[in-house]
Amino acid sequence: MTTRKASRLRKGDLIGIVSPASPIADPMKIEAGVRYLESLGYRATVGEHATKAVGYLAGSDKERVEDLHAMLSDKKVRAILCVRGGYGTPRLLSLLDFRLISANPKIIVGFSDITAIQLAIWKKCRLVTFHGPMLGVDMAGGMDSYAEEMFWRLITSTRKPERIEFNHNEAEPLHGGRSMGCLLGGNLSLLVSLLGTRFLPDFRDAVLFLEEVGEEPYRIDRMLTQLSNARLLDRVKAILGGSFSDCVPKDPKAPSRTTDDVLVEVAAALRIPFLTKIPFGHVTRKLTLPVGVRARVDADARSIQLIEAAVK
Repeated sequence: MTTRKASRLRKGDLIGIVSPASPIADPMKIEAGVRYLESLGYRATVGEHATKAVGYLAGSDKERVEDLHAMLSDKKVRAILCVRGGYGTPRLLSLLDFRLISANPKIIVGFSDITAIQLAIWKKCRLVTFHGPMLGVDMAGGMDSYAEEMFWRLITSTRKPERIEFNHNEAEPLHGGRSMGCLLGGNLSLLVSLLGTRFLPDFRDAVLFLEEVGEEPYRIDRMLTQLSNARLLDRVKAILGGSFSDCVPKDPKAPSRTTDDVLVEVAAALRIPFLTKIPFGHVTRKLTLPVGVRARVDADARSIQLIEAAVK
């Protein structure tokens, strides 16, 4: 299947806002995020159900899918930003109209729980999506300058991005080497939730990128072990580790390993290029990574190079 890319975003374009996972605690953050977009010269339209809350879900499954489908069907909408993550997107996968997505390739942005939708879209549609900032999380309070520059450059330019080089405080090579492959990944928990389903992409020759939040080290170990037992880790060409925020033992007095210990062990077993502590995921200063774009990893030089533009 041919890779699909959305058209680049231009000033004046209309951006759709949806809440496909958990509700936003303060709906005023959506208004603040919209003001941010308008300050940059874009227009925004908020999904009909984007401010709803049904327990830990931002509306029923039907309502959340309706908002996504409405934004995809609206020819004036050129990009779709998610309000936040949380939980809920795996419940939507069997309801999504992938033919509609394929027929209307648009910029779709989010991270964390949005991973399930992004990987399913890659599997079913081969559409490049963006693991990046969310309206109610990153944009409502004004974006970090680094995150802002990386994000807008990626979705507004058809030029091949420059190589990203990290300093010693930003990235740590757990195993050296160089490799190249298709960027696939996102939140570790959501990736594991797709194992054994028809929505899991083929990870052969992929550059796997992973982030997580609030999981204890033994749970990180268990999920990575599950990926290994499923032979997924055997297929990838390189691994990029992002932010594993608050992934520490809840009881500091109980015996435990650290998340770093777990990642070092995985890197030693796989012996492929493995860079960790890269700024993406649940951090303010974050990279945007295009799901489905080919990238070159040089772990020794602490660098990533996208070898193609993410939009057309």
